[in-house]
Amino acid sequence: MKVAFILNDLQLSGGVGVVVEHACRLSRLDGWDVALVLSRQQEEPSWRGFEHLPHLHVCSAQQALGERYDVALATWWETTFTLFRLNAARYAYFVQSLEDRFYHHDHPGRLGAALTLDLPVAFITEAQWIAQTLSQLRPDALCFVVRNGIDKDVFAPLQRVERNDHGPLRILVEGYPSVWFKHVPEAIEATRAMGEPHQLIAVSGDPAGVRALGVRDVLGPLSQREMADVYARTDVLLKLSSVEGMFGPPLEAFHRGATCLVTPVSGHDEYVKHGFNGLIADWDDLRGTARQLDLLARDRELLHRLRCNALETASDWPDWEQASQLMAAALLEIRSSPPPDAVASSARLLSDLRGGLAIYDGHLRERRRFAASAMRMEKLIGRLRRSVILRRLLALRRFRLARLAARPVRPLTRRIKRLLA
Repeated sequence: MKVAFILNDLQLSGGVGVVVEHACRLSRLDGWDVALVLSRQQEEPSWRGFEHLPHLHVCSAQQALGERYDVALATWWETTFTLFRLNAARYAYFVQSLEDRFYHHDHPGRLGAALTLDLPVAFITEAQWIAQTLSQLRPDALCFVVRNGIDKDVFAPLQRVERNDHGPLRILVEGYPSVWFKHVPEAIEATRAMGEPHQLIAVSGDPAGVRALGVRDVLGPLSQREMADVYARTDVLLKLSSVEGMFGPPLEAFHRGATCLVTPVSGHDEYVKHGFNGLIADWDDLRGTARQLDLLARDRELLHRLRCNALETASDWPDWEQASQLMAAALLEIRSSPPPDAVASSARLLSDLRGGLAIYDGHLRERRRFAASAMRMEKLIGRLRRSVILRRLLALRRFRLARLAARPVRPLTRRIKRLLA
């Protein structure tokens, strides 16, 4: 069985890590030849964060063109541009989230990511909610659910949870502050609204960006083993994401004896149960989030119970060996099944493209109307600047009496100055 996973790069990220873990274990199976095909040209692969894995067969897209694969898989919407250039008996798409949600409504990437779901491919995904959505969008396509595993050598489940009855509540926030849907600044702000003693630690691939938010205890970037050590020193992982596939950090934290406080983001219900192994915060409710953190800081019995149940949840979760066995079964089924109907896929893609173009035409019309309104305002401001009356009024600033008389209207004049600027 010869398989190609197409990646943009090998930089440290959750999505890349999942693909690498699967590829590593599939390559150990008898008769399996697995390659990581890089769709973008790079000087050399970077294995930062994956040093514990053996170096897999990595090649460029150009090198892969001369190979014949049983199954080729796209792993991110942009990698579909390379997918059909490869010579493969079957084509598949490993969907780790509905990727159009990573973009704002007027970003062109939103339409591009959505259209890739119309391609003539079989789907493999990691969460039930994604599989249910794909079954509604593409009832004609094969779709397999392969839950992400956990490396239990790295995130080794604790034997027991040590109570934290007297120290400050140990809170962990992780992620890039510049990624809008991770809401790292909001998580930090929620901890500032707490009334109870606490210790905040932040882990990020952009530590300078987190320090700019006023956090003193900042770590990162960290390897997985280093991250496991941080989880073991944590009471609660605070994660307020608005877009996820099946996010791994809370599950990793569960293995190391920490509970979590998360939003009801897509994928949370794969393993987070409110009041049993974690807490769920309302959307955009930083004050309510702070109150739940204060509750954990005050009620150490509740905190300990959540942490113990989180560890119990982790013990039942599959490791990567089990997850990759399911991945292997899905790939074998895809290889033995007939290919999707390319004509029907093309018709669906063009229909969705037409609808997407209509939406973007509406966005452009709104922008043109706004631009015309701004031009009219700019012309009005230009006439005001050139008016003799305004110049004479501004000349009165030289006189102290005029400045005293104008003091009550200073807020208005400041607004006018900003407008004229």
